[in-house]
Amino acid sequence: MRLSRRKAGIRSFVRRVALTIRYGIIGTGMMGCEHIRNLAAMDDVEVVAVADPNEEPREWALKACGSRFSPRVHSDYREILGAGDVDALIVASPNYTHIDVMRDIFATDKHVMLEKPMCTTLADAVEVDAAARAHKGIVWVGLEYRYIPTISALLEHLREVGQVKMCAIREHRFPFLRKVGDWNRFNRNTGGTLVEKCCHFFDLMNLVVPGKPSRVLASGAQSVNHLDEIYDGEVPDILDNAYIIVEYDSGARAMLDLCMFAEGSRHEQDIAVTGDAGKLETTVPGEELFIGKRERGSGVSIPVSMDARVRHTGFHHGSSFLEHREFIDAVRENRPASVTTQDGLMSVLIGLAGQQSIETGQAVDVDSLLAEHIGQ
Repeated sequence: MRLSRRKAGIRSFVRRVALTIRYGIIGTGMMGCEHIRNLAAMDDVEVVAVADPNEEPREWALKACGSRFSPRVHSDYREILGAGDVDALIVASPNYTHIDVMRDIFATDKHVMLEKPMCTTLADAVEVDAAARAHKGIVWVGLEYRYIPTISALLEHLREVGQVKMCAIREHRFPFLRKVGDWNRFNRNTGGTLVEKCCHFFDLMNLVVPGKPSRVLASGAQSVNHLDEIYDGEVPDILDNAYIIVEYDSGARAMLDLCMFAEGSRHEQDIAVTGDAGKLETTVPGEELFIGKRERGSGVSIPVSMDARVRHTGFHHGSSFLEHREFIDAVRENRPASVTTQDGLMSVLIGLAGQQSIETGQAVDVDSLLAEHIGQ
């Protein structure tokens, strides 16, 4: 009997080990460590390796791992790409490094979660999207905004407004945080504010608005933030406010109102989706969704609570945790990513179209902009 129980225990242990997803983390700054903290709250994963070229972020990673993980530490991410004990990679290095890191990853069969924005240029985003289609592993883009509780509730109730005609998003918030080496102060490194920050909102627009984005018109500036900062003789050039209108080939349209010198705002984000039968309204952070109906001329608020699966809320209201759970399920079940490189490409495309519109003062045709970069 004892031997039988022992064998059963061994089989159970082997099964748990076999189901454990082993991660390598590339880039251990703020977001890399946030990923580690989310993984540390899970029982069925291991962080076996971390890589960052800078010593301080490597120390942050070990602190985030605590007693939960004991990873190998590398200064060169390429040292972990061929490791047999790494099942999945998280790319959380600076935006401008994504293309080179992904080119190296595509030479392997590893699963990968690539932080947003997918790339900083349209040509690079097109390249990653094409390569991902031939890659054996899952390629998942870290657009976790859709998993925020109130946003998830909005998506669940979308049909109640009929055919969506308008989507309005307002983000009024604090300035960009400092990053290692202050790389996020320049458009050439980030892709620009509309790519770096707003790709989340453009992804949401593409989820809720029918059709494909066809034209982008934007107005924006750097009016307040970082004007008194100088790095190697250069003043930062990132936008801190903008209005962006996105037209879709269905006739619907969406709008983003962005301000990054509005620390005193009541809500950081307000979202409204209006259809021919009603309207959805919510906020981030928030705990309710308002559902308005045209036929009644009134509406109701429904409570929104945190998903019971969330064990770590982190910087993004539990959305990163849920993102990881879905990624893990996809890896185990060998199913496609829920957030694809096509999603990542389109979110970058709208951001770059907005940036071009601001620079030229002209509306930008989305298909024409994309066509310029396909095949390059």
